[in-house]
Amino acid sequence: MSHKRIPKRKAAIAVGGVAALGAAAILLPHANASQDGASDAAAPKTLKSSDASDLATQLAGLLGDAFAGSYYDAGDQQLVVNVVGNDNQVIVQAKKAGATVRQVDNSMGELEAAAQTLKSEATIPGTAWAVDPRTNKILVTADSTVTGDKWDQLESTVETLGSGMATIKKSTGTFKTFASGGDAIFGGGARCSLGFNVTAADGTPAFLTAGHCGVAAEQWSDAQGGAPVGTVDQAVFPGAGDFALVTYDDPATEAPSDVNVGGGQLVPIAQAAEAAVGQQVFRMGSTTGLFDGTVTGLDATVNYPEGTVTGLIQTDVCAEPGDSGGSLFTQDGSAIGLTSGGSGDCTIGGETFFQPVTTALEAVGATLGEGGAADAGDAGDAGAGADTGAGEVPGLGDEVGLGNGLSKTR
Repeated sequence: MSHKRIPKRKAAIAVGGVAALGAAAILLPHANASQDGASDAAAPKTLKSSDASDLATQLAGLLGDAFAGSYYDAGDQQLVVNVVGNDNQVIVQAKKAGATVRQVDNSMGELEAAAQTLKSEATIPGTAWAVDPRTNKILVTADSTVTGDKWDQLESTVETLGSGMATIKKSTGTFKTFASGGDAIFGGGARCSLGFNVTAADGTPAFLTAGHCGVAAEQWSDAQGGAPVGTVDQAVFPGAGDFALVTYDDPATEAPSDVNVGGGQLVPIAQAAEAAVGQQVFRMGSTTGLFDGTVTGLDATVNYPEGTVTGLIQTDVCAEPGDSGGSLFTQDGSAIGLTSGGSGDCTIGGETFFQPVTTALEAVGATLGEGGAADAGDAGDAGAGADTGAGEVPGLGDEVGLGNGLSKTR
C-alpha cells in the first residue's frame, strides 16, 4: 500500500532533541523541611517526556486533592507539578519523587467544575476548552464562526467563572474534522489516514483511525476506487472520543509496528503512552506528511459542527483535510494519539485535537505492540504489531531530516 506525499514543510526528528517551552518552573523555597526532619530539597530528576508522563500519573494518585495538574518542561527536561495548599508533606513527596513543585491557586476540582459550567452554558459549535496546567487556568478557544450573540454568551459564561479561572483565545480558523477526498485510505468518498496498526481482541489484524472516518464509511481501501481491505468494527463520534477500529479483511495481513515518515525511514512503535502537557510530539498524515509541535492541553472538549467530543489531547501541531486519523507519536516510539480535527492549516498553523490512543485501545479491546498485522507501513501513516523495543528512534542523527531533509517547523 502506498500513497503520494505532498512536499511541504516537514519536521526533522533529532536524537535526544526536545523543544524548549519557555515556561519557567517555579521551585519552592528549600527552607521547608518535612515533618520527620527529612530535607525536601531533592534536585528534580531529568526525565524523558514519556517518563514524565508516567510520573505525573503516579503523583496524581499520590497527592490526591492537592494535585492541580502538571506539565513537562522540555527545556530543563523536568516534570513540573502544581499543588494547592500548604501541606509540607505533599511538597516533600512530590520533590522526593523527582518533580519540580510550584504552588497554585486553582485546584483540579475547581477547574473541572468550571469546565462543567462551560459545558452546560457554552456548548457552542466552534468552541473548545482544556485545562492548561502551565497557567493553572482553563484555556477557552473560539474559532472564527463564534461572533455576535454566540461570542457574548461565551464571554459572559467565562466571566461567571471568576477572575483567574479561565482565559479566552480567538482562533482565525474554523474547527473541523480533517477528512477529505484524495489518496491514503479511502471510504465512501472520504479520505483519511491510517493511525496505528493493532491486534484486535480476537487476535486478528486491525488498525485505528478517527471515529468520524469510521462513521463516514463501513469499508476502507488503500487506493481511490480500489477494493476494500478493511471493515469498520467499532466507531465512536461524536461523544466520548473520536476513534474507530478497522479490521483487515485478510487475516493474514501483516502489520508492522512502525510509522512511515517518508524518505524510506520508519519509526518503530513499541507502546501506547499517555500525553503530557509540554511534551514534544510528531504527527504523520497522508496530506501534509510529518510535522512536530507540543501538547498544550489534556481532556479537551471540542464542539464540532457534527457534535461535541470530549477527552481529547490539544496541541499546536498543524493538520489539514485528509490527515484525520493519522499518527501522533513521540521520538522514543510511543503512540500518543489519532488526529481528530482543529482549525487552521500547515501554512498559518492552528490548534489541533487528537484522540488518546490509550483510551481508544481500552475501549475497543485492542493491543498495540504485540502480534502482527498490515501492509499499512506503506499505507503511510503507521503500524503496530511486533514489539520492537523502546528507546530513541534508531538511524536518525542529530541533523538528519526526513523526506527532503527540511528542518522542523512550528
